[in-house]
Amino acid sequence: MVVGDSLSAGLGLKQSEGWVSLLQEKIREQGYNYKLINASISGDTTDSGLHRIDRILSIHRPSIVIIELGANDGLRGLPLKNMRKNLEKIIIKSQQSRAKVLLIGMAIPPNYGLFFTQQFTNNYKTLAESHNIPLVPLLISGIEHDRSFFLDDQLHPNAKAQPILLKNVWKQLQLLLIK
Repeated sequence: MVVGDSLSAGLGLKQSEGWVSLLQEKIREQGYNYKLINASISGDTTDSGLHRIDRILSIHRPSIVIIELGANDGLRGLPLKNMRKNLEKIIIKSQQSRAKVLLIGMAIPPNYGLFFTQQFTNNYKTLAESHNIPLVPLLISGIEHDRSFFLDDQLHPNAKAQPILLKNVWKQLQLLLIK
């Protein structure tokens, strides 16, 4: 199950073009027997993700939870301490439901200042290490400096970028999958 924001919900894309849809195809092609649930909501923050995690865990009972949240917290300048605590609670609740967890790191534009952007990024690494879970350091790794991979808003990756996002996630996710 993917718990994310617009980057996982596929904002501005056809449903079949998003990295989560591509991931379902990849899982099937590789012979794994997993049904992927996309519980991502555009605009979601870690706070709103935390408020809905219990319900979606109880409904779907996933064996793996992929957490892709935090970008909207950063873009809104919300306190990093709150973001970290929310992500930590989502991780713990997911683990308590007996799911394996994969955390996906985010970055925010440098105009928020060096300290804030570094602390923002470091939160993901710290959480992954403290909870002994795999981390995709940056979902948009490999495309972050090439604006041709983004929609006109320059925030959301376009259809051409989605296979790269899938590749970034797959590197870590395949370590959690069981045939």
